[in-house]
Amino acid sequence: MALSIIESCVNCYACEPLCPSQAISLSGQHFLIDGTKCTECDGDYADPQCAEICPIEGAILNAAGEAINPLGSLTGIPPFKMAQAMAEIQAR
Repeated sequence: MALSIIESCVNCYACEPLCPSQAISLSGQHFLIDGTKCTECDGDYADPQCAEICPIEGAILNAAGEAINPLGSLTGIPPFKMAQAMAEIQAR
């Protein structure tokens, strides 16, 4: 059982203080999760707290390498519509 934070992390520091197992630390360019400490908040919370607070879609992965907060989960815009939405925003 272990989550991971990938390179898209922006070092916002939101996740680190919420981790009940103190598995998150800043290492080099972004935060990392120590797989030997990470419990995925099992026994403490229903959902991993780092993923609940993370403002970057797709930055936190589960053990299978799948995003816990996938594209569209924060914006409400499905990935297949994101390019169209971004084009509309940039055209303004």
